[in-house]
Parts: sequence; structure tokens; C-alpha cells
Amino acid sequence: MVAQRLSVIVPALNEAQGIRAALEALAPLRVRGHEVIVVDGGSVDGSATFAAELSDKVLCVPRGRALQMNAGARAARGDALVFLHADTRLPSNAAEAIVESLKDHLWGRFDVEIESRHRLLRVVACAMNLRSRLTGIATGDQAIFVRRAAFSGFPEIALMEDIAFSKSMKRRGAPACLKARVVTSGRRWEARGVVRTIFLMWRLRLLYFFGVRPDALARLYKS
Repeated sequence: MVAQRLSVIVPALNEAQGIRAALEALAPLRVRGHEVIVVDGGSVDGSATFAAELSDKVLCVPRGRALQMNAGARAARGDALVFLHADTRLPSNAAEAIVESLKDHLWGRFDVEIESRHRLLRVVACAMNLRSRLTGIATGDQAIFVRRAAFSGFPEIALMEDIAFSKSMKRRGAPACLKARVVTSGRRWEARGVVRTIFLMWRLRLLYFFGVRPDALARLYKS
């Protein structure tokens, strides 16, 4: 079945500061008949209330990005699912690009640009895009999308659910790697320190590759 209608699923947790702008950016998709679902993971800042008037559905579920995205997928009515972080913006031609690419692929992702004044993050984004093309592995920052009929769920683990999902989907077919760029906030790199965060993310990936449990990685990430 060719994808026609998209369901954009936005997992959120304490995103009151930016959720309105994020959903306003998706308003043109809703006007054209696509669906926007916000899945709140227990925010205490009123994120769900802010989201209600700017989305088609707001779900409230226990915290956990994979759990939240899976809940959104179950409630979705679109032919294709798009998983979008609350601090990431789709390109203007996203719907057309997704629909076209899913004619020949089961799933895919966009290239990414990191919004920051820190020049090193431009290098990080280029490295992410290149690595994704070479490995067929996508990250959540790249707005993963998939045919609804092909979606079997994100593994509900504490961290690396995007990597685990990509590995599973890659066995069924290579991803569509779209050159159009989503723009994601550099806030988490800047908050921790750019260089420190780069090394932390590479360390987490290496430990995951060698079999360290996601819950242990999540504790390390939060420390």
C-alpha cells in the first residue's frame, strides 16, 4: 500500500518552553490532512495542555521515549508513521519526500542539521549523516519514518531504542536516506558541554556495541 496520510508522533517530556513552536511548525501538515499526535510522558510543566489545541491527539502515558512512541503508533491512523523529537523541525517538503521514498522503502530518515553557534556541531551533524548512510542505522534526531504496516514497535528499553529499531528494520530492507535536512536543537550538547557530550555519546555507543545493558547506559547518560 502506498503511503498517503502521515501520522507525526511527537514524544514529549517537560517541553512547555518549546512545544507550541514545534506544533505550530507542523500546522501546515495538519491543514493538508496529515495527523499530529503528542505523547506526553508525565510532564509537570503543562506540556500536555499546551499541546492540546495544536495537535489531533494528546496521549498521557508513563515516561519512556520508546513506550511513548509505541503508544502514539497504536493510536495513529496514517499510512506512515513519522517519529519527531519535540526540538526538531521537519523540512518544508517533508511530506512529499516521505511519501515518495516509501514507494520503494519500508522505512527511512532525514539528514540532520544541528542548530547551534558552535562550529564543532556542524562537524558532528556531517558525521552523523555520513555514518548513517554507511551503516544503515538512524538516530531519533533524524526523524525516523516507516510504513505503518511494517512497524513492529520500538524495543521498550531505557536508551538506544532508535539503534535497536534500525538494526531490526535494516534486516528487512535498507533505509531511505533523504538528503533534505531536519533541524534539531543543539541544547543538549551545549548544556553538558559540546566536547564532553560528543565523547559521552561515542562511549555509550561503544558500550552498547559490546553488550552493556540499556538501563546501565541510561544511568551513565544521566550522571
